[in-house]
Amino acid sequence: MRHGTLRSPDYRGVPVIPPDHPRYRSLVTRERLAEYARSGVVAMEGLTSHGRGEAFDYLIGEQTTATARLAEQTAAAMLMSARHPVISVNGNTAALAAPEIAALQKACGALVEVNLFHRTGQRVLQIEEILRNAGADVYSGEAERLLPLTHDRAWCRREGMYSADVILVPLEDGDRCEALIGMGKKVIAVDLNPLSRTAKTATLTVVDEVTRALPEIAKACLELSPADRNRLLASLDNHYLLSEAIREITLRLSHALD
Repeated sequence: MRHGTLRSPDYRGVPVIPPDHPRYRSLVTRERLAEYARSGVVAMEGLTSHGRGEAFDYLIGEQTTATARLAEQTAAAMLMSARHPVISVNGNTAALAAPEIAALQKACGALVEVNLFHRTGQRVLQIEEILRNAGADVYSGEAERLLPLTHDRAWCRREGMYSADVILVPLEDGDRCEALIGMGKKVIAVDLNPLSRTAKTATLTVVDEVTRALPEIAKACLELSPADRNRLLASLDNHYLLSEAIREITLRLSHALD
């Protein structure tokens, strides 16, 4: 392997990026998404979504904040206390965090289901293959148009998301979040933008980057005691968490030039 070359079974064709580049992680992530966009796994529109999220990640210092860590522990409590938890995955999530999805599934026992806005049968199969290659057990029963939406996120499995009581939706679409909440489900969103419709609608929003958030949630699933889970669930206040996330951003901006 040449110096600085990234190679893996999942991420092919990534050009040489020097590991000592100050934006190494960000550049590698962009190249992964671009490669998956060329193969059709990631919708071209998903590149815009990633760029928006990356901008907000700058605002929180590209780190897991204290508020995000509390939200991640609460997310773990919700998943571990759920009757039928589901992790919903789109193209961006699969491209960025397939191993992390697999690890979280093993930690909490949730079902993993692919759900797409730009849905084609080929994209579904490609994403499911990426997830399985990463070690996830993907539920791929017959999809039906079950959610009250006019676009293709309405398609899900009757024994999957439709029957779930708690759904983790990293990199969410606001319309679907509203629909799921309207169906009486609890939604955990991972969203770097605390001002988004998704963030404000979800039962719980984790304001963190997905590859940082998912391992923290998995770790908490394995470590939290039943008493810890009950305490976190009893104190869940998404408005407070979002307000604190905005305060953390504001504080960091106020010292940006110090």
